[in-house]
Amino acid sequence: MPDPTAPPPSSGVNHRAIAAWVLVIIVAAAAVAVTLASRPPAARRTVTVTGSGTVQGAPDTMTVDVGVQTTAASASAALGENDVQMTRLESALLAHGLTRAGLQTSNLAIYPNTNSRGQVTGFTVNDTLTATTHRLGEAGAALDAAARAAGNDVQLNGVSFSISSGSRLLGRARRAAVRNARAAALEVASVSGTSLGAPLTITDEGSPSNPVVFAPTSFASAAAVVPIQKGTTSLSVQVKVVYALG
Repeated sequence: MPDPTAPPPSSGVNHRAIAAWVLVIIVAAAAVAVTLASRPPAARRTVTVTGSGTVQGAPDTMTVDVGVQTTAASASAALGENDVQMTRLESALLAHGLTRAGLQTSNLAIYPNTNSRGQVTGFTVNDTLTATTHRLGEAGAALDAAARAAGNDVQLNGVSFSISSGSRLLGRARRAAVRNARAAALEVASVSGTSLGAPLTITDEGSPSNPVVFAPTSFASAAAVVPIQKGTTSLSVQVKVVYALG
């Protein structure tokens, strides 16, 4: 008669061994998963190119440095006279199409005048405005009015013409720059035996213009109306484009 307290006979399956193998498989799978997760993704092949576009056009902006120089026995007298002349000059410019937003003080200096023995003989005040206008048709009359308002004390320190950032020419130059960049990228892809993918990033590198600049001059021998010839100038744009390679 079998002993009721004896353990049941073995079915031939070692459950502890099976559990151990399962644990080993789980640990191995986890190790593989960690290895795959820590492996960096394959680097994406790209090419970076720079394209430029330049267009020619008529300037739509004029910038001029115009000011007044006064001399007096004292600094306060020289400054007071300068204030009067500059007020007249500003009023003349404002009356001929310029705006206060287009007028900015770019230089104000007071310095003593001395003789050969180093003695102070008086003071000179220089005050300069940088005036910007888009109304080029009135620019000559504005400068003439400024000269008449300030008299012999007026000084013209230079005139330049440029194309404003809002011009449609800027859009044309930018489109030309993008086309130029794509052409360069296609050439690189062809030489390297790959195909050119879509652009990943496009960076506008800026749009510096090449202004026409006139040298400083004096109004002493100017005509009744200062002649303004704006001519043509160029506008350049550069873009940097990163393309994917197939």
